[in-house]
Amino acid sequence: MQSPAFRVVRALLLLLIGIFFLFPIVWVLLMSFMTNVDILRSPPSPFFVPTLRNYVALISGHLSTSSGEVQIDYMHNLLNSVILSTCSVIVSLILGVPAAYAFARFKFRGGEDMAFTLLSFRFAPPLLVLLPLLGYFQAIGLYDTYFGLIWVYQLITLPLVLWITRGYFEDVSEDLELAYRLDGHSWLSTFFRISIPLARPGIAAAGLLSFIFAWNNFIFALILGSSSVQPVTVGALAFITASGIEYGQIAAALVLSVIPTLILAIFTQRYLVEGLSLGAIKG
Repeated sequence: MQSPAFRVVRALLLLLIGIFFLFPIVWVLLMSFMTNVDILRSPPSPFFVPTLRNYVALISGHLSTSSGEVQIDYMHNLLNSVILSTCSVIVSLILGVPAAYAFARFKFRGGEDMAFTLLSFRFAPPLLVLLPLLGYFQAIGLYDTYFGLIWVYQLITLPLVLWITRGYFEDVSEDLELAYRLDGHSWLSTFFRISIPLARPGIAAAGLLSFIFAWNNFIFALILGSSSVQPVTVGALAFITASGIEYGQIAAALVLSVIPTLILAIFTQRYLVEGLSLGAIKG
């Protein structure tokens, strides 16, 4: 039985670990309510007069600097991130889930090579394909379009969906599918009524991770699109002006950009925990 002293020491250690990992997040949240004067104060102080100026500047699109007023379109960038990430994940799920099931259930010549080739797209550095893609996009009219960026985002999201969900389909017993097929149901009906519901936690985990990776992408949107389709990761560059860096607006932009992924994680938390733990303990 654990002694009271041991429990106290353990609680203190857990508290210190929590403070260590949560401090950057808390500090960014505090910075979003500070002015540049408070942020750059030396030594830094947690005591300040909070202001909503940073959030008002982001929502209104008018950023006041020492050299004048700068027009920003952060809310449009935020909408672009939602559109690009959501559509990219939807396309990846439509293409990747049936492909993952095929790789898990059917053994065919060259199947493993095809699966590894798709996975290698995730390993390849973006700079390796950016210049050829830029030339192709300009030639066929996909440059600075949502469709073009959603297509190229498949290099990020599709391998994740394919390889994560493949493992969960392999954990689903084939006997359940065969029993359902013996009742006279088609392969397609078995896939939608048996396989997908049983692998739903894994699919949800793959979709959430893919959404986060697509949301955080920077280099593809920077090179293959202009401000009209660029997400928040690229739009944040607008806060680096000739008169200096607007740290307060950057912190507020970070807080707003985290909200969509945080809401999605909260609503899919149950599936995410089940999906990440599925198959971890096997009897």
